[in-house]
Amino acid sequence: MSKYRDTVRKYFYCFLLGPFFMVLEACGEFILPFLNANIINKGAARGDIGYIVENGVYMLFIALFMLASGVLGAYFAVKGSTHLAADLRKKTFVQIQKFSFANIDDFSTGSLITRITNDITQIQTFSQSLLRGVFRSPVMLVGAIVMSFALNPRLALVICVVVPLLALAIAFIIKTASPRYTVMQKRLDALNNSVNETITNEYVIKSFVREAYEKEKFAAVNEELMEKSVRALKMMLLLQPLSTLAIGAATLAVVWIAGGQIMVGSMEIGTLTAFITYLTQVLTALDFLANIFLQGTRAAASDRRIAEVLQAEISLDDTGAAYADKKITQGSIVFANVSFRYFKKNTEKVLDDISLRIEAGEFVGIVGSTGSGKSTLVSLIPRLYDVDEGCVLVDNTDVRELSLKHLREGIAVVLQKNTLFSGTIAENLRWGNEEAAEEELMWACRIAQADDFVRALPEGYETELEQGGSNLSGGQRQRLCIARAILKNPKILILDDSTSAVDTATDARIRKAFAKELSGMTKLVIAQRISSVQEADKIIVLEEGRIAGIGTHAELLVSCTPYQEIYYSQKDGEKG
Repeated sequence: MSKYRDTVRKYFYCFLLGPFFMVLEACGEFILPFLNANIINKGAARGDIGYIVENGVYMLFIALFMLASGVLGAYFAVKGSTHLAADLRKKTFVQIQKFSFANIDDFSTGSLITRITNDITQIQTFSQSLLRGVFRSPVMLVGAIVMSFALNPRLALVICVVVPLLALAIAFIIKTASPRYTVMQKRLDALNNSVNETITNEYVIKSFVREAYEKEKFAAVNEELMEKSVRALKMMLLLQPLSTLAIGAATLAVVWIAGGQIMVGSMEIGTLTAFITYLTQVLTALDFLANIFLQGTRAAASDRRIAEVLQAEISLDDTGAAYADKKITQGSIVFANVSFRYFKKNTEKVLDDISLRIEAGEFVGIVGSTGSGKSTLVSLIPRLYDVDEGCVLVDNTDVRELSLKHLREGIAVVLQKNTLFSGTIAENLRWGNEEAAEEELMWACRIAQADDFVRALPEGYETELEQGGSNLSGGQRQRLCIARAILKNPKILILDDSTSAVDTATDARIRKAFAKELSGMTKLVIAQRISSVQEADKIIVLEEGRIAGIGTHAELLVSCTPYQEIYYSQKDGEKG
């Protein structure tokens, strides 16, 4: 409950006034039938118009009072529950932003989306119902029972029989429905995962003409969600028929018993009318409470799922950062006996006993076959993951002893997947530097060989990008991502195969601009093409998670067999 404490304190008046006004409305619920009974028994029976008008006016004022109380109660309930959901959504989103890659791997994207939307909506709906009915329904229930006994104790015994039976049935429904809601939410996760994957990879699906397969896969997931939803909700559907049956049976019993009393003159028609109203109120209040419990069952399942996110242990944080205020000023990098596994239970290491030193300002190339650990190696520098053994040092300080903020401020990474956001090109570039002037944007784009094509666009740097930059080519997206990283002016620049979509001539111009404009910046370039790193100060060759060789292009051609194989296979490919 600690996750709700701050919101409840901040909007305490909503959580007090909402139930308060709903209780006032409930008080009117059991006063009105009593007045109505008096009008029938005393006013109508005696033909006393004055008495009827007087009590009618009382009923009108009470009805208006109930209307105002109900509106105010609903207003505060909606306001309180809405703020509760908004604050919880914010806390959950902030927590997700703290997640390391390892944490994100524990939760699928679809699951996180479901939790921050559907699950929190369930909690909001329940909290609103709770504020409107947590006191109103019990007050109405108790008040109606008391009034029933005051009117006719013998008839009130019918309520004492019906209510426990209905309560037992409701308890059974809630107990059965609870685990089914949890299963239903998991199936919703699966559906969101499927939709997210399909939409994200729409280009691949169309290029392989796999629309029919995806439709079948989605239909299966959708069908499973429907079955689990029906299974969970059909228990809830039993509630209304049971309540109706209870009201009907109780009303018949009351009318049958009251009929004899009316015949002998020991009971009046108005009293019977009021009693039936109170009976309906009792069962309606019980029905409303049952709905709150059912919503609570579903909300409890959602609350557990939100708690899993909020209570997830962040695998990377600044705990133990001995040099939290230290910033990267040079850009030297050392790997000392580094080993790493993605799955800690797996004995196979992705990187095994890596040791190397990169001096500040060096241009370092990293090559190797697919799966050799190139991307994993560079991801350890900004602490996207932590090493299992050994350590990574930047500026002669273990990265685990630096604050993540200062560490990552000094490093810019251009990943294999080129991520751009909806907005203008200028807005995307300023992710690297929010305060960058237009001249700085153009400077970075000139280095990344993007300025010419950006200027050729109708709106230039103010051109709106579609989601993911889908209205640009792959090479254009790569160059903008490189420009965005340069604009950050980092001490260490990491390019993870980020020129693979540009032609060799453009790639050469980017390298030339790097050497001229970014000479003081440490540059690590992962490349598939040897030509992209041929001029590097040193080239690191990885093979199956180990270093197969380190040296210049000329040195590796002589001493490193894996490098020779890569180089000559590419040479042969160019000739072919």
